[in-house]
Amino acid sequence: MEQESLFDDRRMTSPLASRLRPENLGKFVGQTHLLGEGKVLRQMIDQDQIPSMIFWGPPGVGKTTLARIIAGGTHAIFIDFSAVTSGIREIKEVMVKAENNRRMGEKTILFIDEIHRFNKAQQDAFLPFVEKGSIILIGATTENPSFEINSALLSRAKVFVLHALSEEDMTRLLRNAVDDPAGFGKQKVRIGDEMLAVIAAFANGDARAALNTLEMVVLNGVREGDVTTVTREILEQCVSRKSLLYDKNGEEHYNLISALHKSMRNSEPDASIYWLARMLEAGEDPLYVARRIVRFASEDVGMADSRALEIAVAAYQASHFIGMPECGVILAHAVVYLAVAPKSNAVYTAYGSAKKDALEMLAEPVPLHIRNAPTKLMKELGYGKGYKYAHDGEEKLTDMECMPESLAGRKYYHPTDQGTEAKVGERLAQIRKWRAENKTGPAEK
Repeated sequence: MEQESLFDDRRMTSPLASRLRPENLGKFVGQTHLLGEGKVLRQMIDQDQIPSMIFWGPPGVGKTTLARIIAGGTHAIFIDFSAVTSGIREIKEVMVKAENNRRMGEKTILFIDEIHRFNKAQQDAFLPFVEKGSIILIGATTENPSFEINSALLSRAKVFVLHALSEEDMTRLLRNAVDDPAGFGKQKVRIGDEMLAVIAAFANGDARAALNTLEMVVLNGVREGDVTTVTREILEQCVSRKSLLYDKNGEEHYNLISALHKSMRNSEPDASIYWLARMLEAGEDPLYVARRIVRFASEDVGMADSRALEIAVAAYQASHFIGMPECGVILAHAVVYLAVAPKSNAVYTAYGSAKKDALEMLAEPVPLHIRNAPTKLMKELGYGKGYKYAHDGEEKLTDMECMPESLAGRKYYHPTDQGTEAKVGERLAQIRKWRAENKTGPAEK
């Protein structure tokens, strides 16, 4: 007679994350802001009043699991649909089945994983069936629904934001996986809570990643008889590098660059370096970051410290020369300088105001007296007539108006008292005072 193996149970050969998928809300970990007592989604589930929904959140937070629990709790037929492998033909086939179910008085919950991967035509195919109640659509996405889901479909669904699991929730989940018979409960696994905490931190809020890592360290543990011990060495090998959540074409890309920009604007060098590291270590193009830093130098520092632009441009050029990972410290140099530099957005706002006038007054001609007159005809037409050469005056100034007539006297640039811009402001005030005192009227016609 053969000795019974732990792995004779087919269920035990499936991945740990699959074996431990909870079947009810009592075992579901996290998302208490949605599923706690009295919360909106919890009440919808308890009252069996489920609308079409979009679950938006990072990987491994329970979007698919929650959809399955809802389907089980509402006694609906559950259809799992993948946006990666399905097209219009498959959609139509599923819709026919759902419509037949509706006629038989049965609910159909259609769960679409990665719904953002469907194009506009595919998303539109669901609309009539959602509207007449043939299906309750539950879509899962890691991308911002505002950008990735058709507005018509989005208006017919309630969006719920799922959060990354906390390290406390993750550690509890991992301890349960060690103790649960569906996990490693039938084995004697020795792993301390401090090691589970390391795995929880490494997983970055992703329960699936945490369980996969736990499975890896247990399978590679030291076996002595029927006891498996996870050592510190094994753990370190399995969590040697954290895989940062980052999509260079998705929302997280813009979230992180926004965090970097706003941390520098708020003069917080430590936060600035952190967000810089998050982007670079996740694989962001350093030249993209460098370009944003150059922009920041003029937008947020400006004339308060004109050296900032020089340093930002130098950082871009140096990053181009040597690339990653060496250029990380160069970009950090620029980021710290910009973060602690005095701030002024006077140049930024000045250009914004001038741009508005330029767009709204496109027909404004250049005044004749500041036009060049390279030909005889141009001179005869008055080009350059009345021009005053600033270097001829003792103050190197003239009272000549350089604005179009309708914008004469318009002021765009208003210096702040920050850094070196304070001196610029003093100089500009002197210039404007001199012009006001020496105004002789418009240039000769």
